[in-house]
Amino acid sequence: MLRNKDFRLWRLGWGERLKSLLLVICLSGCFNPNPSPTPVSTPVPTPTASAPLATNWWDSAVFYEIFVRSFYDSNGDGMGDLNGVIAKLDYLNDGDPNTTTDLGITGLWLMPIHPSPSYHGYDVTDYYAVNPDYGTADDFRRLVAEAHARDIRVIIDFVMNHTALTHPWFVEAQDPQSPRRDWYRWSATDPGGVGTWSQRVWHVAPTGDYFYGVFWEGMPDLNYANPAVQTEMTNVARFWLEEMGVDGLRIDGARYVVEAAENNKPILADSVGNHDWIQTFRTAYKAINPAAMTVGEVWTGNDVVATYLQGNEFDLAFNFDLASAMVSSANSGDADAARLSLALSLKLLPPHMTATFLTNHDIDRVMSQLGDDVNKAKRAATLLFTLPGVPFLYYGEEIGLLGKKPDEDIRLPMQWSGEANGGFTTGTPWRALNADAATKHVAAQQTDPNSLLAHYRALIALRQAHPALQQGETFKMKSANRAVLPYLRATDGEILVVVNNLRDDSTNDYGLTLETGPLAPGQRYQLTAVWGDGPFAEVVADDNGGFQGYQPTATLSPGQTLILALQPVP
Repeated sequence: MLRNKDFRLWRLGWGERLKSLLLVICLSGCFNPNPSPTPVSTPVPTPTASAPLATNWWDSAVFYEIFVRSFYDSNGDGMGDLNGVIAKLDYLNDGDPNTTTDLGITGLWLMPIHPSPSYHGYDVTDYYAVNPDYGTADDFRRLVAEAHARDIRVIIDFVMNHTALTHPWFVEAQDPQSPRRDWYRWSATDPGGVGTWSQRVWHVAPTGDYFYGVFWEGMPDLNYANPAVQTEMTNVARFWLEEMGVDGLRIDGARYVVEAAENNKPILADSVGNHDWIQTFRTAYKAINPAAMTVGEVWTGNDVVATYLQGNEFDLAFNFDLASAMVSSANSGDADAARLSLALSLKLLPPHMTATFLTNHDIDRVMSQLGDDVNKAKRAATLLFTLPGVPFLYYGEEIGLLGKKPDEDIRLPMQWSGEANGGFTTGTPWRALNADAATKHVAAQQTDPNSLLAHYRALIALRQAHPALQQGETFKMKSANRAVLPYLRATDGEILVVVNNLRDDSTNDYGLTLETGPLAPGQRYQLTAVWGDGPFAEVVADDNGGFQGYQPTATLSPGQTLILALQPVP
């Protein structure tokens, strides 16, 4: 029985899940990677003097998702806390652009930090307070100030769809005479019916009547048909943006905030009213802070995600389709999943409005999906930071943290060192660490130039140095080899070709084709290495601004990525 909001895979409709499963089944076994791959070294990215093109602060950001309970424990009680996040900020970004030992993170997403009866915090009991397990309001303000001093923006999870059963609003609303009664949806009898993933949505209250809760019986939905609810939740946003200084909000469960009915049929997700409310909410939070950002959790196909990215709703929305495709291609060595998903993303989603990621707190960790294969993890990371979108990195991903469901086990404590409990706590951790904590940790990878951590650092530095990777237009390319995923990223001042060999085998037959591109017809271009080793063959643009069957090198090495800058030859 689904009893927890975090079983979110089942939030997709059956048709959508079936299409995703068929795609994975068709593509996952196309190639047999070498069981003993050669370790892939991390090139040193070539710097550039180009200035970023960002118009919004998030356009050039790299975000890091933190589950505070599992990040770092500053007081020995076994639970991570806000002061623990502050203590590790220099690991994420030390504020000095001349150093190379930090990750280069410029945005933090904090999973729920409000009081809650659960470990995960997605059932809130007080929207205006900080979870005492994590610290105080002053601790939070200090975290924001310390982050801002390092040029790191902070966004928080905004759980606007529902509250906890124990929230005072819901406790009061159980009285039919309460002025808060209509803050939730009630029925004297069970209306029946199921939700979008066949879950029960009406639940019996202690009073014997029924309340609506789309996720489970412990999370009653707020009723946004009531203007008082809209006003209150706008005030909550105002509090965190104005008084607590956050820079934006991650909107949890964004498809389900407003329900509707058409022809006596309930519309529980993506209703017209849902879009109307998000437009209203955008107007409100932009009035509070024009630079505030929202990123929507619209966990469904990109055809629906696109409807939330028309310029008057969310600033960003997560690209779940591309996330699963990137991991699938990195795992199988077959570029088709990522290539097809990229093509659909470019067709459906407006540019510069998608949030990309590999996994998050609801999905088995990428390293577990990739069989703890560091080379595959490097390839997946390379796709994340070179494909279009604002990248979000889940804590621990950069060191290969493992984790498979249940959900607690994809949110395990961070592994900082080879000390007891991975250096996470001096006490007893709230949940036992991975078995590999003594050997796989930040300290072991910090000075290893070929470590996964070093690879992530280099990729983030590369992205931050090259406007074409941050905001460049993306042009699809083809390769003669299904293991090779190429694409071109371009701004007015920079053109980069990215070529990814996703297999553990070398290839000398991978001719690249750019059917239509931004190159000047008839112009000869010299290619120089941004990532990888040369020399490289020149290319002459055809009448469509592209090229046919071009190979910059005779051979691509196992797992090799080339990132090449194109410069016109005088």
